[in-house]
Amino acid sequence: MEIRGARILVAGATGDIGAALAERLAGLGAVTALAGRDAGKLAQVRERCGPGPSRTFDAWDLDGAEGIAAWAARELGGLDAVVVCVGVAAFGPVGEIGEAVAEHLMAVNALAPMAILRSASTHVVSGGLLAAVTGTVARSAPAGMADYAAAKSALATWLTAARRELRRAGVGVLEVCLPHVESGFAGRAVTGTVPPLPRGITVARAVDAVVEGMRAGARFVGPGPGEGIEAVPAASERGVP
Repeated sequence: MEIRGARILVAGATGDIGAALAERLAGLGAVTALAGRDAGKLAQVRERCGPGPSRTFDAWDLDGAEGIAAWAARELGGLDAVVVCVGVAAFGPVGEIGEAVAEHLMAVNALAPMAILRSASTHVVSGGLLAAVTGTVARSAPAGMADYAAAKSALATWLTAARRELRRAGVGVLEVCLPHVESGFAGRAVTGTVPPLPRGITVARAVDAVVEGMRAGARFVGPGPGEGIEAVPAASERGVP
């Protein structure tokens, strides 16, 4: 898709990746609507992105999450793309993760992104794009991250099914499957201690990957050969029901 002039909602614009992505998209000429949990940081990101609407929301509030796309479409006069960057981690053995934490992980990492994109599917124009950040945990399912990985895996499965459905309407669906990113995300886990992690990619590289996938009309962005990140074109899934 063409970034310049595109009307794009960034949900999760107060997180490390969401904030950096919003600024990059604005710098490339997109017209952005920003939604995030931290009102103070949201105002700072909005100032760096230039004029445009912004709104606070908490991913734990699924009704509020569902209304974000309709709000952005009204404010921008339509939507060309929606990128969801919300998420929260938790670490610990399966027997020590309480049900309240498990419910929180599923709501923030899976149900809220689904609610935003489900609503957005009725607002994004043909030729537009829906995207969400998952993570390699969705496929590797590492020990000590069972509920976190399960929530991300649920989102990844939803994106695959939505892609197959929405291609008939000319709307692309992009999964951004990031490896560990060197940011403050893991340190803000709702419970548990961060285990030893491999050296991650920078936030700037993560944003590069998102923008590359959007521009290429890709269906998947994730680890490629060696230590690179590659975009898999949507055309590679043709013929899949």
